[in-house]
Amino acid sequence: MMVWSTKHTAFIASAFNLLLAGAVHALPQYDEEEHLGVATCSSSVCHGKATADPTNNVMLNEYKIWITEDRHANAYKTLLNAESRRIATNMGLPAPAHKSAICLDCHADNVPQEKRGEEFRIDDGVGCEACHGGSELWLESHTEEGVTHEANLKNKIYPTEDGFARAKLCLSCHLGTDKKLVTHEIMGAGHPRLVFEMESFTANQPAHYKIDKDYIERKGEFSGFTMWAVGQLASAKASVELMKTYLVKDHSMFPELVFYDCHSCHHAMSEKRWYATPSTGKVDPGSVRLNLVNLIMLREFTSVVYPKMQTTLSAGIKTLNQASQKNHAELAAALTEISLTINALETKLRANTYSNAQMVKLRTRLLSQAAKGEYRDYIVAEQAFYTIEGFTINLKQFDQHQNRLDQLYAILKSEDTFKPSKFKSVARSVKSGFE
Repeated sequence: MMVWSTKHTAFIASAFNLLLAGAVHALPQYDEEEHLGVATCSSSVCHGKATADPTNNVMLNEYKIWITEDRHANAYKTLLNAESRRIATNMGLPAPAHKSAICLDCHADNVPQEKRGEEFRIDDGVGCEACHGGSELWLESHTEEGVTHEANLKNKIYPTEDGFARAKLCLSCHLGTDKKLVTHEIMGAGHPRLVFEMESFTANQPAHYKIDKDYIERKGEFSGFTMWAVGQLASAKASVELMKTYLVKDHSMFPELVFYDCHSCHHAMSEKRWYATPSTGKVDPGSVRLNLVNLIMLREFTSVVYPKMQTTLSAGIKTLNQASQKNHAELAAALTEISLTINALETKLRANTYSNAQMVKLRTRLLSQAAKGEYRDYIVAEQAFYTIEGFTINLKQFDQHQNRLDQLYAILKSEDTFKPSKFKSVARSVKSGFE
């Protein structure tokens, strides 16, 4: 498992340039450059070596790692299975899943036909250029002697090393955009619920790069803690912006339910799990609650590093929850207000670094909140667990706490059998062991 360095330096070397690059680069699916295909990267003289080359500043076996270990390589193949065929049929799509843009937009590098090179294959799935951008301008130049990362950025390689740009890229599929979204209809047809936490997902993907001295000199560095915070912020920011489109501007009879907490409806009728929490405030029992899990995680983050902002964010979450039960005008105002808080926090994240001591303190905060029963919703308990586990790995304490982590995970293993009271009691039981 690859674990990001625990040196808590948000950026070094060319960091400012990386931030600017993340802001101006189009997402690979919508860039202007031709996508030449995985085959142009996978030869044995490029990134297709059988084993890593210790004499080079990159591994050169990136293709082998991707094709044999990375689930993105199988994204297109998923569209060929029985479950995908069933989803396409349930939705009444005019073509099977592997030929429908609504599916290909996230299960492949679905660029327009005119942007596909001679060796491009849609069935490569989420391949090299789906993340690194169309290689038309940089395929040959990025291997030249003395070429810099800044030169590659100018040639429109996508800056995946920058956490803000990475979050934007990952979330374009793992959450959605105004151009593509896993809607409640798609999930109702059979698509799994989307789950994402950037630092954990990064750590659990097979690494096709090494963050060593050379990498840091060329590309800068994000710590694991910063990667987590940026992922939470980017997820919250994207969710809020999508809500403005799908919940405020759309006045359909039923709102787009994908922005609500699935488990506020989807649990056994016999299970009486509702009660007011600091997040729900005066939201009445039986209400369909918004999914604000990333804002809740940011609330916990700010309680440790920016206490004054925590007060503002907590109030904003309550207001947003309550506005969602009233009318479009109040919801629009609440979304606009919390956007200002998110933007202020983003400014701080771009400018500051964080310590291991703060990471430990936040882990303690999450466990304390869980032990008090504040994380009664499955999606919040799930995200809190991802965070606790990721921090423990980053702190190099996994072996020490594996049994405790396993106890927490056992409660979350199935969302269908999740019991908030059980999660509370186990968190209370294991909390002292982490201190």
